[in-house]
Amino acid sequence: MADEAFDVAVIGGGSAGYVGAIRGAQLGLKVAVVEEEKLGGTCLHRGCIPTKSFLHSSELAHQVHTMGALGLKADGLQIDWPAVLKRKESVVNQLWRGVEFLMKKNKITVFKGHGMIESASKVAVRESGETINAKNLLLATGSRPKSLPGLAMDGDRVINSDHAVNLDRMPKSIVIVGAGAVGTEFACVYNGYGADVTLVEFLPTILPLEDVDVGQQLARVLGKRGIKVLTGAQVQPDTLKRGDGRMSVSVKVGDQTQTIEGERLLVAVGREGLVQDFGLEKLGIQLEKGYIKTDEHYRTSQPNVFAAGDVIGNYLLAHVAYYEGEHVMEQIAGKNPKALDYNRVPRATYSYPQVASLGLSEKQAKDQGLKVKVGKFPLAGNAKSVILGETEGFVKIISDEESGDLLGVFIIGPSATELISETALAKLLESTPWEIGASIHPHPTVSESLKEAALAVDGVAIHI
Repeated sequence: MADEAFDVAVIGGGSAGYVGAIRGAQLGLKVAVVEEEKLGGTCLHRGCIPTKSFLHSSELAHQVHTMGALGLKADGLQIDWPAVLKRKESVVNQLWRGVEFLMKKNKITVFKGHGMIESASKVAVRESGETINAKNLLLATGSRPKSLPGLAMDGDRVINSDHAVNLDRMPKSIVIVGAGAVGTEFACVYNGYGADVTLVEFLPTILPLEDVDVGQQLARVLGKRGIKVLTGAQVQPDTLKRGDGRMSVSVKVGDQTQTIEGERLLVAVGREGLVQDFGLEKLGIQLEKGYIKTDEHYRTSQPNVFAAGDVIGNYLLAHVAYYEGEHVMEQIAGKNPKALDYNRVPRATYSYPQVASLGLSEKQAKDQGLKVKVGKFPLAGNAKSVILGETEGFVKIISDEESGDLLGVFIIGPSATELISETALAKLLESTPWEIGASIHPHPTVSESLKEAALAVDGVAIHI
C-alpha cells in the first residue's frame, strides 16, 4: 500500500477522523486513515462511552439506595468493581469492533501507526515507513486532558480522566478539581458507588459554561446527596501532600483556607489540542490558543489541508467532531455545505440529574445587547417527573423579545440529554418558542416540560 494515491488522507481515527472517512467514502472519495491506537479515539476508549457505562451502573446504584420512597426495599447492595470494569470493556469493545467493520464495509484503508506530515500531499507512517500520497489532508488528531501547574499527575494518587476510566480499584474518597462536564460526571459516578466526594471549582458555579441557574440548582442537588461542593475555590498546588494511601491539598475559598483529603485527586480542568509531533510546522499551519486555526469550512492556511474535531478547539464534543469531519469531506467532494451555526449545537452533561443545553444563556444574550423573554418551568409541575420522584429540575427557554427567535434552552432533570434534541431541531427549522408550545406533547412525559416552558415565555404556561 506504500505510495498508493488517495483523495484524502486522515491523520487520526477518532470521532472526526473515522466519521469523516466514512462520509468521504459515501461520496466516492478514496480515503486513508492513519491511527496509532484503536479506531474510535478518546470518545470511544477513554471518554464518552466508558464514562457513560460507569454512570449507568452508578445511577442504578443510587436508585437502589433511594427506592424506599417508591415503596421498594433492597438491602445489602454491593458494588462489584471488577464486574463494572468488565462491563465497561464489553461496551467499548462492541462499539470499537463496529467501527472497524464500518471501515472495511466502506473500503477505507487504515494504516496502523503515527502519521507525520511530509508535505501538503504526503503523510508518512512513522513506525512502518510507508508513505501515503493524497490530494487532501484532514488533521483529526484530537485532544488530551490538561494539567494544573504543580499538580503533576502520576496515574495513581493524582489522576486525569484517562486514568479514571481504568482504575483497578474504586476509591473510597476522591477530590475532583474542576466542575465542568467531566468533573461533575465523575463526581456522580463515585458518589453513586459510595465514595466520599469533594468537587472543587474555581469559578462561582459548577458547570460554569451553562446558564447560572443550572449550575446553582445542580450544586444544591449534589450537596443534598452528600457531595461536598466548593465553588469560587482556588487549589494551592504547592500544598499537595501524598502518603499512607491518601493525599491532601489546601483550597482557598474567599479569605478562608481549608485542607481537603482523599485517596485520589482527579484533575478535570479541560482539554488541549494535540498539535505537537505531527509535522504541522512543515506546512506553516497556524495555531490559535493552542488549537489549529481554520476557516468556517475547516480549511487551514494550506488550501488542501483541513482540520476537524477537538484539535480545532470549537466545542470539544464527539457529535460536533462528527459534523466537522463530515463537512470537510462534503467540501472536498464539491457539495458546498453550509457553515455550522454553533448556537444550534446541543450540549450534554450526564450527571444525574442530567443537564442539556443549546444556544445562549440568559446572561450571554443580555451581554450581546439583546432584549430577552424567559420562560421557566419547574419539574415539580410535571406529572411524569413527580411519578419518577425526580422533581429537582427545570426547563428554561430564552427568546428574543423583538423577533421571537429561540436563543437558548437549558434543561436539568431526567432524560435532559434526550429532550434537548427537540429544541435542536426547532433551532434548525428556525422555530419559535410559540411553535414549540403549540406542538402537542404526549402525557404524561417529561417532554411536556418543554412545551410548558415555551408557553411560559409568553406567560401562558398551564401547570404553573
